[in-house]
Amino acid sequence: MDPLLYLGGLVVLFLLWIKVKGLDYVIVHQRWIFVCLFLLPLSVIFDVYYYLRAWIIFKMCSAPKQHDQRVRDIQRQVREWRKEGGGTQMCTGRPGWLTVSLRVGKYKKTNKNIQINMMDILEVDTQRQVVRVEPLVNMGQITALLNSLGWTLPVLPELDDLTVGGLVMGTGIESSSHIYGLFQHICVAFELVLADGSLVRCTEEENSDLFHAVPWSCGTLGFLVAAEIKIVPARSWVRLQYEPVRGLENICRRFTEVSNDKRNTFVEGLQYSLDEAVIMTGTMTDTAEPKKINRIGLHYKPWFFKHVESYLNSNQTAVEYIPLRHYYHRHTRSIFWELQDIIPFGNHPVFRWIFGWMVPPKISLLKLTQGETIRQLYEQHHVVQDMLVPLKHIQAAITRFHHDIHVYPLWLCPFMLPPGRGMVHPKGEEAELYVDIGAYGEPRVKHFQAKASCRQLEQFVREVHGFQMLYADVYMERSEFWEMFDGTLYHRLRKELGCQDAFPEVYDKICKAARH
Repeated sequence: MDPLLYLGGLVVLFLLWIKVKGLDYVIVHQRWIFVCLFLLPLSVIFDVYYYLRAWIIFKMCSAPKQHDQRVRDIQRQVREWRKEGGGTQMCTGRPGWLTVSLRVGKYKKTNKNIQINMMDILEVDTQRQVVRVEPLVNMGQITALLNSLGWTLPVLPELDDLTVGGLVMGTGIESSSHIYGLFQHICVAFELVLADGSLVRCTEEENSDLFHAVPWSCGTLGFLVAAEIKIVPARSWVRLQYEPVRGLENICRRFTEVSNDKRNTFVEGLQYSLDEAVIMTGTMTDTAEPKKINRIGLHYKPWFFKHVESYLNSNQTAVEYIPLRHYYHRHTRSIFWELQDIIPFGNHPVFRWIFGWMVPPKISLLKLTQGETIRQLYEQHHVVQDMLVPLKHIQAAITRFHHDIHVYPLWLCPFMLPPGRGMVHPKGEEAELYVDIGAYGEPRVKHFQAKASCRQLEQFVREVHGFQMLYADVYMERSEFWEMFDGTLYHRLRKELGCQDAFPEVYDKICKAARH
């Protein structure tokens, strides 16, 4: 009984402390308390619910029949909007806080919300080697199902909560992208409800212009209701080699070499300072050396970026065998390295053993509970950016990141960008290797100003014919935005399909002015 009384006393003291300090103070200055006590348990409940729901629906084979009904319901909503005169533009009714993107656009409050509750895997066709899914299916669902069947996606972006709809309408990348390209390049078909309420299927051969224009359009050409995505046979393990490299020139040269070597199924770099990085190369295999197995996805294991850093500190090259699904979600538990700013002691062995199974908190719940004060602090003193630049400019790009924002680690991920006619393609007529440089964290430069510093990065990216991922803060003016992205096909289709009155333009949807 004494331990219960002691615990009860602690709870009372804690509640009194919150009352004295105020809830806002606790959430801003001691956020880890709120995250550990409330958001972690809620995140577990969310995950269990959605996993069981997806498993039951797929096993009962009820998803295809329900899918057709859900599509008809979306068409009905769009046609009702047209009958009412279409006074406001349309967007999906999914709350902004549920998305992985850090922004919550105000257009959700002013536009006509079309309810799209479509989160099911519809079919796995091993003959055609495609999986057909609804737009709210996330990467965690896909790996859980496909890996159990012996299949996987050629490009499987990292975080569990990333949805197919977000990856199609925005973009997605993974360490296999130097072979397969971006997420859009493994998609073979899209099904959309257009502004007139009609249902259209588009592929490379059928409605080809729309097929090329949909990626990066952020839902401004129609409502995605299904996508068909390539699948490839999966193997049990990833043989991963860690190679510490020092000296910026050496880092860039070595990273370019391994990115061009197609024998590497996976290529990734973590840069810990201007002159220090670990470059990782991997291949899938069905066998593993028992003494070199590392199940990095287990809750008590060190966060992956810290594990990688240990090889830099010891200055040794090493090889490990990692279960395939653990590898795909290697950065999920620590949200790359963002969780260290929310739970500073999150990588401590004691915390990992006791609470690690609940990590990470859902990004959507973090957004929902952050409040205006934290949102402004993050906007002014925190950077989350992915810049895609030609690989030939990697050294200049890393140097620019260092001087403008000085955020480490940097995530380096190569990808092949084929020629095309959509919003994102190389300057020439041939495929070209690019690199995604991801910066997530608190800038360490004294002169950092969110708008000015990010605009400097954006200008550099435009000058080298690169691209900025649109989930992040975009500070470009309209003319600068369309200098970076090719809007030729996009604008023509918006006019032909009647999208100008039905949906906001992509710039208006993602620019800073649309978020406050």
